[in-house]
Amino acid sequence: MNAKSKVVLLGLVMGAALASGHVMAQAAPQTDVPGHPRVNEVNNRLDNQQERIDKGLANGTMTQKQAARDETHDANIARRESVDEAKHGGHLTKGEQNRLNRSENRDSRHIYRQKH
Repeated sequence: MNAKSKVVLLGLVMGAALASGHVMAQAAPQTDVPGHPRVNEVNNRLDNQQERIDKGLANGTMTQKQAARDETHDANIARRESVDEAKHGGHLTKGEQNRLNRSENRDSRHIYRQKH
């Protein structure tokens, strides 16, 4: 094998490895951020609420319009979380976490009432 063929082969192998790594990363999203327990709590609750919305749509206890409203509220919480994190270098203060939790509690109750 000549040098040019080896370089091309090496490039193909590396490209395939990068592409497969990207696909594997998408298969199992990592929501926990090491060293950020407040951020992780908020993110895990948002993920849980999204699963509840998806189940409500799947089993017919929630309409598409209701799901869109709840997803909009969750997106608003996520946006507020991002703004708060940006203020403190990726962390949330206890007060910010409490405000976000109150909003999540309100949305959680609303999701429950829609489904029952």
